[in-house]
Amino acid sequence: MTEIYYIEDDENIAIAVKEYLSQKGYAVSIFGTLKSGKKALERHIPSIALIDWNMPDGEGAGLCRWIRSKWKELPIIFLTVRDDTHDIISGFKDGADDYVTKPFELEVLYSRIHALLRRSGNLHSQYLSCGSISIDKNRTAVFCGEEEITVSQAEYQLLQILMENKGKTVTRERLLTQIWDSNGNFVNDNTLTVTMKRLREKLSSPSCLKTIRSFGYRMEDIV
Repeated sequence: MTEIYYIEDDENIAIAVKEYLSQKGYAVSIFGTLKSGKKALERHIPSIALIDWNMPDGEGAGLCRWIRSKWKELPIIFLTVRDDTHDIISGFKDGADDYVTKPFELEVLYSRIHALLRRSGNLHSQYLSCGSISIDKNRTAVFCGEEEITVSQAEYQLLQILMENKGKTVTRERLLTQIWDSNGNFVNDNTLTVTMKRLREKLSSPSCLKTIRSFGYRMEDIV
């Protein structure tokens, strides 16, 4: 199902948009502050983000720039009362793909979303994230915050498996089988330990990466 994150502090507008888009088959999550929206994005990447400009804890433009620095292809639409030409131009410069001014017709918004998703495809599936760590699977790239980290093939595979199973403990046996044995490279258990140690060091020992003693590893969002 297509997931939409809507960062909007006007409850009436947010509910109306959610109810309408839900009828169209979209799963809409509403966030009343920039902080809560950012936290949700760090845990999971939706299909598209709708952002209001004037929020109680800041301007949506800042969130838009932050999103664009981490996920360059994630579709973003501004929904705002700011209809000045300067604001519209600024919104696009900040990274928005479209700009819709309030008040707006729900049918028009749906058409804009549909058109943008048709052009971009299901891009959210290419991204994995947990805490400050993220992966762009299309580029085979790993990021710690906004910094791209150079990792080996085994380190990348290890991180990807753990992030694809976020919230679940992955056994050492499974990791050894999927990363090494599947390629015909039979190695001992210490190889995994060394690879994990190097990966942790490159990622500055992230708190979201847990060791489950004598069993395996788990990545989980930090509350």
